[in-house]
Amino acid sequence: MVSNVTDPAVVIPMAAALAMGLGAIGPGIGIGLAVKGAMEALGRNPEAEGAIRTTMIIGAALAEAVAIYALVIAIIIAFVL
Repeated sequence: MVSNVTDPAVVIPMAAALAMGLGAIGPGIGIGLAVKGAMEALGRNPEAEGAIRTTMIIGAALAEAVAIYALVIAIIIAFVL
């Protein structure tokens, strides 16, 4: 059982899954906090909806870029290594 830990057929899929799973945690939390902040801001100042929405979408896109980088790394681990 211990000899399987160093077997590439076992390690590579686990490494790809960990890269994607851990790489998606941060953006998920970040986007959630961004939407929470935007909803609170809209509750306080509904007239600023356009500016708040634009800023929130830009922030969410930047946070989502980190998850896309994690996906690229997971694909490289899975198919190149």
